[in-house]
Amino acid sequence: MVSQLASNNGHGQDSSYFLGWEEYDKNPFHESDNPNGMIQMGLAENQLCFDLLESWLTNNPEPASFTRDGKSNFKHLALFQDYHGLPEFKNAFVKYMSMLRGDNVTFDPDNLVLTAGATSANETLIFCLADPGDALLLPTPYYPGFDRDLKWRTGAEIVPIQCSSSNGFKITKPALEEAYDNAIRQGLKVKGVLVTNPSNPLGTTLSKDEITLLLNFVSSNNIHLISDEIYAGTVFNGPDYTSVMETLMEKKWANDKDLIQRVHIVTSLSKDLGLPGFRVGAIYSNDPVVVSAATKMSSFGLISAQTQHLLAGLLSDLKFMDYYISENQRRLNSRHQMIVSGLKKAGIRCLESNSGLFTWVDLRHLLKSQTFDSEMELWKEIVYSVKLNISPGSSCHCSEPGWFRVCFANMADDTLELALQRIEAYVEAKANKNSHHSKRNARRMRSLSKWVFRLSFDGMGDKVPEER
Repeated sequence: MVSQLASNNGHGQDSSYFLGWEEYDKNPFHESDNPNGMIQMGLAENQLCFDLLESWLTNNPEPASFTRDGKSNFKHLALFQDYHGLPEFKNAFVKYMSMLRGDNVTFDPDNLVLTAGATSANETLIFCLADPGDALLLPTPYYPGFDRDLKWRTGAEIVPIQCSSSNGFKITKPALEEAYDNAIRQGLKVKGVLVTNPSNPLGTTLSKDEITLLLNFVSSNNIHLISDEIYAGTVFNGPDYTSVMETLMEKKWANDKDLIQRVHIVTSLSKDLGLPGFRVGAIYSNDPVVVSAATKMSSFGLISAQTQHLLAGLLSDLKFMDYYISENQRRLNSRHQMIVSGLKKAGIRCLESNSGLFTWVDLRHLLKSQTFDSEMELWKEIVYSVKLNISPGSSCHCSEPGWFRVCFANMADDTLELALQRIEAYVEAKANKNSHHSKRNARRMRSLSKWVFRLSFDGMGDKVPEER
């Protein structure tokens, strides 16, 4: 006998988002060992700048060798258990957060809570803000893992803010109000709005108007705003990125202490630095109660002292970090252009985007019908026949069938080029098949028309047809 939590499927492992990963694991692509295997385009990893990080480690051996000023620091790190974290790491972390936001906003290290990745940060924050059965409003489409991170163990509910392709999936006031009213009709207490900025899966950044709308909305309804900003370092093109904290410091809200304490940020080093295996995430909050509670909860998922020591050295090298940020953005922009132009060559358009490790791809014209069943049929063809793992929009709770998230930063250039060749070949074969069916149906219709015409005259004889 096990607990209900252990036996239920609230983790979401049966989502097509995770099922695609399982299929990839059965037949992973390798350029020489398995060139016909499945290419992983469903995993948002940044593998474009490891050469820069490895070069820094070669030139700066002390952090990785657990030494400081030539003396061993191993014993101190081995015994360090303070869940507040290493002060030198937190100081370097908040400075890095400011750099990513153009130094337009500063962060207090005392308001930073370290967690084992953004997954832990989001769940911990929900434990602090909501009780079981309380609701959070999330704009669609949203990251499939939120069904696990925000709901599974906390008991919270997600109510979607339905966004549409008609305006590029932007958040609108009517959509916010409708989601809030839907939650109330369901008997749910709304505790906050959670957004990703930049967006996962859209790869877009919130406009200043959208942030202002969100701040006004949470202020008038006395609820929280959580801004998941783990992709802040992946903004590779204009418009310029604006953090919710930057907008919050403007004159209109700068003295609204109550609102300031109800706005929280989730961040990590997994996406911009490409270090998901290091499990480094954080909550930033101006509410001392939230910071205190989250810090206590963080003892269930700490970042090792050795990891903090290493990354404190890296992030404190401001000259290197400034170079890394710009070079990472340049490489992401180049890779983004590569996939968008390659898909365009195959007759496929993408949502215009400026950030992230993926693009939001419009495959509606390839659906047999504009239904989610047809979307899943297309997804299975792409996974099993084309051997590309991409994420269907339905796994992201998109309200419109036919959209897919396709990742582009977790592979080599040659692998992405091969993936684009597979897609182009598939689209061409599908078009030829449809054209063949259309021609065959046309011939059948012509033959049927001729047969009916002959039959009508053969059976007429000298009879005059009855008027109708």
